[in-house]
Amino acid sequence: MSRWLAFLPLALLVLLAVLFVGWSLKRDPEFRPDALVGKPLPAVALAPVDGGAPQPLNRAVRGPALVNIFASWCAPCRIEHPELMRLKGQGVTIVGVAWRDRPENSRAFLDELGDPFALALADPEGLSGVELGIAGVPETYAVDARGVIVAKHSGPLDRAAADRLAAALKASAR
Repeated sequence: MSRWLAFLPLALLVLLAVLFVGWSLKRDPEFRPDALVGKPLPAVALAPVDGGAPQPLNRAVRGPALVNIFASWCAPCRIEHPELMRLKGQGVTIVGVAWRDRPENSRAFLDELGDPFALALADPEGLSGVELGIAGVPETYAVDARGVIVAKHSGPLDRAAADRLAAALKASAR
């Protein structure tokens, strides 16, 4: 009997492993909760990258606009940057939030790649992360004229995602 008890911890470990694998296979890896869609843009106060007094994000963003969370240290942010420049060229207003980045690094990043933002705000402490529910950078939010988030995209923007967010802005303007 004591011999079987010696194998009990191993049997429990195998059972837990099987349960974990079963849960992992049923989980959708593309699922990203968009808890703020349909809610107003938060009022977290952020200062412009180029200096100045902090202003509430919900007042700084004059919708319809995209709010793009980026950082100079973020490789996927470099990948999505041409899409942001393309959207700017199409007349889409974009507000940037440099998340957990030093303002001087953010400015150098924008000077190097081009500045797609009507306004670039600095968030060196990552305060907007909690308010916006940021999982990582880049993330982009579509905000209507009333300041309500109408769509969100997590990860670097490709053409399809950028066009989907731009369409959400147009639809919210009607």
